[in-house]
Amino acid sequence: MKISGNQYAAPAPAYRGLFRKYSLVTFGAVIQGFAMGVFLFPNFIPSGGGAGLTVLLNYWFHIPLSIALWIVNSSMLLFAVHYLGGISALGTLLGITITSVSVNIFDTYLNSPFSNVWIDLLLGSLFFGTGVSVLLRQGVSNGGMGIIALIISKYKNVNPGTPLFWINGVIFLITAYVIVWEIVVQAVICQWLSTRVITWLYNMYLPRNLVTFDFFSRKK
Repeated sequence: MKISGNQYAAPAPAYRGLFRKYSLVTFGAVIQGFAMGVFLFPNFIPSGGGAGLTVLLNYWFHIPLSIALWIVNSSMLLFAVHYLGGISALGTLLGITITSVSVNIFDTYLNSPFSNVWIDLLLGSLFFGTGVSVLLRQGVSNGGMGIIALIISKYKNVNPGTPLFWINGVIFLITAYVIVWEIVVQAVICQWLSTRVITWLYNMYLPRNLVTFDFFSRKK
C-alpha cells in the first residue's frame, strides 16, 4: 500500500515548536546565569526568594549552600509537576540546570568591568529580569519562588511578576530580620527592578512565529 509523504509532514511543526521553546529556555537561563554570576552573586546580592531561603537554611541549620539550594529548587519542582504538568517541570529543570552551569562559568571566567556595587545592581537586575521573562513566556519557571508565581499566574490569570515580587519581598524581610539589613535592601531593590522588567517584557507583544510559544493557551 502506498503511503503518502504528507503523513510524515504533519508532526514537523510540533517539533519545530518544541525546538524553539527549549532554545528560548536555554537563552533565558544563560542570560539569568550571566546576571547572577557577573553582577549579583559577586556582591552577595540574593537574586530571588529561593536564594533567600537558601541563606536562611544555611544560617539556621548549617546546611551547605549548594545542598540548601538543591532542596529549595527540588521541592519547588514537585509543585511544578503537580500544578503545571510534566513538560513545564522538564523545562524548569532544564532552565535550573543551565542557569547553574552558566553561573559557574561566568563567575569563573568573566568579571564585571565596574567597581561600583550600585552599577552592578542595576545591570544585574536588568539582565536578570530579561532572562526570567524569557523563561516565563515559555511557560517555565526560573526555579525557586518563580514556580509559585507561575502557578498563581496560571490559576488566577495575573501577571507572574506581581506575585513574584510580593513572595520574594516577604522572604527578604525575614532574611533581613534574621541576618543583616544592608544586603537585603539591595536584594529588594534588585527584585523591584527585575520584576518591572519582567512585567514589561511578559506583556510585550511579539509575533508568535518569532520567539513565543503559548504553552498555556486555552481552548475557547
